[in-house]
Amino acid sequence: MGNQIDRITHLSYSELPTGDPSGVEKDELRVGVAYFFSDEEDEVVEVEPRAPAERQWKEAGGGGGGGGGRGEDEPELQLEVSAVGELEFSAFCRQECIFSKLGGSQDLKLHPVNSLLPSCRAGDLLELPAGGQPPHWAVYVGGSQVVHLHPGRREIRQEHLAEVGGGRLGARVVNTWYRYRALPPELVVQNARGHLGLKGRDVCWSDSESFAAWCRFGKREFKAGGEAQSGSGERRYFLKLHLSDNWVHTLNFNSLEELIREKRRKDASGKIRVLKELSILNHK
Repeated sequence: MGNQIDRITHLSYSELPTGDPSGVEKDELRVGVAYFFSDEEDEVVEVEPRAPAERQWKEAGGGGGGGGGRGEDEPELQLEVSAVGELEFSAFCRQECIFSKLGGSQDLKLHPVNSLLPSCRAGDLLELPAGGQPPHWAVYVGGSQVVHLHPGRREIRQEHLAEVGGGRLGARVVNTWYRYRALPPELVVQNARGHLGLKGRDVCWSDSESFAAWCRFGKREFKAGGEAQSGSGERRYFLKLHLSDNWVHTLNFNSLEELIREKRRKDASGKIRVLKELSILNHK
């Protein structure tokens, strides 16, 4: 899918066409984007392979996250929800792929929280989607507990995964969606728990995804305003919406923070709505 040619489409809300940015494939149309953002929040989940070191590290307070698991007499939930209607994305910083959510190469199934808990390991990133809202991200810290940036309250809290996942479509482990090198699991948990209780202006992340990803990867780019702006105005981040086998729509941004905000906004809209918007604009 990496060699697909983008359709010439521009969203009406603030997309301004630019020339080919340097360092990225020359045969694709790039779209400049300028946004004014308001606070929002998130949630979603996927299962991904764990590094051996993560499996070997023992969680504080007990085994592999079984505190919220099923009892002996409780039937195991086998429900899996396919990712029909979800948008698929890839993101680049210049030529380097930094994010990938593609159904052709990844398992995007959602799982009920009780089914997912036994396979969770401390330090995992969890995503919990909800229709019409941005997906919510959280850091699993063991004992069925997650640390997350609470939507609405702008407070970093620790709660049972079942409480956070209530009313959501399901959950999944998303450790490998971002392509950065992960910190050791114990440090991921330390990062998450070390910020418990922060609220309001003391929270320096725009949304739950940015907070959870920062805990796991430790990159300042995930923090609000954490990335120095280029004096040349270079837009070095590129978000690709994989809408079909032969349609990839590309947006570009000055910072990772802006890219994540728009990706989440598109996720909340859903694939059908985004397709309609782009199709209508393409035929004007």
